[in-house]
Amino acid sequence: MRDFKKIVKNLTFFVILFAIFAGVSNKMETVLIENDNLVHSRNKSVFRILREPEKSIDVIVLGDSLSYSAISPMVLWKYHGITTYVCGQSGQEIQETYHMLETALETQSPKLVILETNVMFRGNPGLASLRKTIEAWGNHYIPIFRCHDIWKSFLIEKQYPEENYKGFAFRCDVHPYEKGEYMQETEQREEMTDTVITYMEKIEELCKEKNVKLLLLGTPSPVNYNYRRHNSVRTYATEHSLDYLDLNLKLNEVGIDWKTDSLDKGDHLNISGAQKVTKYLGEYLKSEYELPDHRGEAPYAAWDKEAEEYSQKAEDNLKVMIKNDDRTG
Repeated sequence: MRDFKKIVKNLTFFVILFAIFAGVSNKMETVLIENDNLVHSRNKSVFRILREPEKSIDVIVLGDSLSYSAISPMVLWKYHGITTYVCGQSGQEIQETYHMLETALETQSPKLVILETNVMFRGNPGLASLRKTIEAWGNHYIPIFRCHDIWKSFLIEKQYPEENYKGFAFRCDVHPYEKGEYMQETEQREEMTDTVITYMEKIEELCKEKNVKLLLLGTPSPVNYNYRRHNSVRTYATEHSLDYLDLNLKLNEVGIDWKTDSLDKGDHLNISGAQKVTKYLGEYLKSEYELPDHRGEAPYAAWDKEAEEYSQKAEDNLKVMIKNDDRTG
C-alpha cells in the first residue's frame, strides 16, 4: 500500500510538472510568434510560419541550410504567384523535418511539400539517433526546451534580428567551386539510416492524411551531392511513388556557373545561384502541379510589397557581385 501511494505521489508530481511546462511553453510560443528577434536563427522558421495568415501558403519547403539558400519564395511569387514558405533549419535532421511539417500544418493547408533531400543523409544511427528523436519530440511539444536560453533576451536584452524573406536567407558572398565534375555516374548507392526511412514514411503518411503532394528535390551542391546519393533517393522515390527532381544533374539547364553562384566553395548557393534554381523550379512546379496564381488578389497584397522590396535588393546586390567578379576575373 505504501509503495502504491509513493507511485501515485511521484506520478502526480510529474503530471503537475508537465502541466506547468506545457502552460509556460504555450505562453512563450505566443510571445515568440509575435517577436522572433528573441529566437536564435536556427529556430526562427518554427515561429515565423505560425505568423503567416492561416491557409495562405500553397508550398512548404523543408530541409537543412541547402533549402533556405537555394529556394526563394519571392522569386516564385514574382513569376508565378505561388505562395511558398521555406521552413529550413541549419543542420536540420529528419526528426526535426517531420515535426517542422507538423508545425506548419497546424495553420496551413499546402498543396505541395518540397523536401530538400540532403536531410535524408543526415544523422547517425544507434543511440545518437535516439537522443535526437527524444530531443526533437521535446522541442516540438514543449517549446521551452527549444528556447531554454530565452532568459538572456529578457534579462540582458540580447536579441537576434535577422532579415528574411519567407524563410529564404539573403546570402551574397562569392567563393567559387573549382574541383570539377562531381556527379560521376555509378551504380553504387549511399544507404540511408533506419531512422531516416522511418521518418520519411511518417512524413509521407502525414502528407497523405492532409492530401498534400510530396516532391523530393536535390539542389545544386558539390559538397553534399554525388551520384551514389542520387541513386539512393531515386530508388526510394520509385519504391514509394514519389516525384523526384535532382538539379545536380541539370546544371546546364538551370544555368549554374560555379564561378559566380557558389557561396562557400560548393556547399551552398548564393543569391545568384538561388535566383537561377528558383526560376527553373518555378517552371517545373507550374507544369507538374496545379498551383494557383494569387497575384492581384487582395488578401495577398503584402506579397507584392515584399517581393518589390526583395527584387530591388536582389538587383542591387547582384550588380555589386558582378562588378566584384569583373575586378577579380
